[in-house]
Amino acid sequence: CTLAMADLGDERAVTAAFRGADAALVICPLRPSGDVEGEAGRVIDVLGAALASTRPPSVVAISDYGAHVPAGTGITLILRRLEERLRAVSTNMTFVRSAEHMQNWLRQLRAARSRGVLPSLHHPVTRPFPTVSAFDVGKVAAELLELAGESRRPPRVIHIEGPRRYAAADVAASFARSLGRAVTAVELPREQWAPGLSAGGLSEGYARLVMELQDAHNAGLIDAEPGGEVRRGTTELEQALDDLPSA
Repeated sequence: CTLAMADLGDERAVTAAFRGADAALVICPLRPSGDVEGEAGRVIDVLGAALASTRPPSVVAISDYGAHVPAGTGITLILRRLEERLRAVSTNMTFVRSAEHMQNWLRQLRAARSRGVLPSLHHPVTRPFPTVSAFDVGKVAAELLELAGESRRPPRVIHIEGPRRYAAADVAASFARSLGRAVTAVELPREQWAPGLSAGGLSEGYARLVMELQDAHNAGLIDAEPGGEVRRGTTELEQALDDLPSA
């Protein structure tokens, strides 16, 4: 693995970083406090142009569950746009659509520890949803990067989720075991979503996209594409949340 530094807004620098690579892992970072759609769109255009110019033999791009849905999925539509842009690149392309990361729940740890409450945007809290450890996503991506040169046109799409699906209530139970205190998952009323997300540092636009995504989750729209290839990680929820931060 060779590291190269480049501003993702600088097409020339990104092109230089990709040049000569046997394989490339592509991630579109999202900045919660800015114009997430505009900034991500510019990054996607730069990545697409740089990859089209350099054409590494193998490209693995991290996408999202639900990227096959054409509208109404908020943040996931940005990853859909990434897929659409990179499909035009003439190389062996794989899209890894990741389920929601288990580690995201650690953002709620403070409330669980101090108040015994796990606020959830997943409604109802007993409904299982696809989720995966971020480390399992990394393992799958690494395996796919080693397949440089293998022909897979059109682009291959792989979904990755954990060994089973979990509900917010399962997250609360895992926290309870780790913290040694009762923790209850509660549905955060929708009218409190925007204020809560803004308090967490999200811009108005980013909060809106998160809310749209969560509405899609609660409507059952965020899942693997019907008939699509699905791989399962080995990390259970309790393993992913076991090493709790002390603060």
